[in-house]
Amino acid sequence: MALPLQDKLAIGIDIGGTSTKIGIVDSEGDIKFRTELSSTDNNSIEEFIDQLYDKLYPIIEQHGGNDLIHGIGIGAPNGNYYTGTIDYAPNLKWKGIIPLAFLINKRFNLPAILTNDANAAAVGEMIYGAAKGMKDFIMITLGTGVGSGIVANGQLIYGHDGFAGELGHTTIIPNGRFHPGTNMYGTLEVYASATGVRRTAIELIASSNEESLLRAIPEDKIDSKAVYDCAIKGDAIAKEVFRFTGEVLGKALANFVMFSSPEAIILFGGVTKAGDLIINPTREHMEANVLPIFRNKVKLIFSQLKEADAAILGASALVWGTEIK
Repeated sequence: MALPLQDKLAIGIDIGGTSTKIGIVDSEGDIKFRTELSSTDNNSIEEFIDQLYDKLYPIIEQHGGNDLIHGIGIGAPNGNYYTGTIDYAPNLKWKGIIPLAFLINKRFNLPAILTNDANAAAVGEMIYGAAKGMKDFIMITLGTGVGSGIVANGQLIYGHDGFAGELGHTTIIPNGRFHPGTNMYGTLEVYASATGVRRTAIELIASSNEESLLRAIPEDKIDSKAVYDCAIKGDAIAKEVFRFTGEVLGKALANFVMFSSPEAIILFGGVTKAGDLIINPTREHMEANVLPIFRNKVKLIFSQLKEADAAILGASALVWGTEIK
C-alpha cells in the first residue's frame, strides 16, 4: 500500500558555482540529513552525477529507500523547469545545455524536477515559510545578485520558455550603472544586491568629504556587512547607503506590485540582515510610487526560512508543488 504523501520525504539539491548542497526533507520542512559536495571537482556532468550518487544513495537506503522518497528537486542557475535543463549557466563548470533532470532521473530512478534557484526559493517560502497559504506573492532574493520568483494564482510564473521573472535585470535607472555580467545599464541588481550596496558605499565615500567610519576600511574590504556595522554605530554615510538602496528597491517593487498585485513581497538574502535600515526606506518608496488602489495592501516582509537551510528547502519544495499545506 502506498504511503500517504505527508509520510514521504523529498530530496533537495541546490547547485552553486562552487558547492552543491544536498538534503533529505520531510513534508513539514524538517531536514533529516544534509551534506554537500564540490560543484567543480569533476571533469564532466556525468562524473558529477556519479559523485552525487555515491554520496546520496547510501543515505536514501538508510531513510527507507526509493519507496519513501517522493522525488528530487533541484535548484540551479539558469535551470529551466519546462525542459529540465541548465542552459548556458555562466558560473557553472559544465557549459552549454545540460539535461540535468533527465540524467538524475535516469541514475536514481526517482522523479526529478529542476528550476532556477530564485524560483526554488519562492516555492520553499510557499510550502515551508512566510508565504504558506498564499497564492499571490513575489520572492526577492538580495544576495550577490538579485533573484526573483513570482507566484500568481498559486503557480510560479515561468513564461513560454521557462525564464520569466528576471526582475533583478529590469531597468530601474535608465543609463545608470553598468552591469558587467549582462552589459546592461541601470538594472535593479547593480543597486539592490550586496554588490550594489558595496558600489554605493564606495561612490558616496568618493563624492563626499563627510567623516565616516567607512573611510578606515580598505576599499577591497568594504561589503554590505561592513556598511551595516558602521550604520548601526550611527555613521551617516553608511545609513545613507541603505536609505538609497531602499529607495531604488522600493521604486522597483512598486512596479512589481502594479504588475501582479501580490498579497506580499518577501525579501530574502544577506542584504536583509540590515533589518529596519533596508526595509523601512524600501516600504516608504514602494508605497509612494504605487497607484492609490494598491497602497497599503501589499505586505513587505522578511523570509521565514533560515538562510543556511533555504537552498535545500527551496529545492525540496519543488517535489511537493502545491500538494502539501
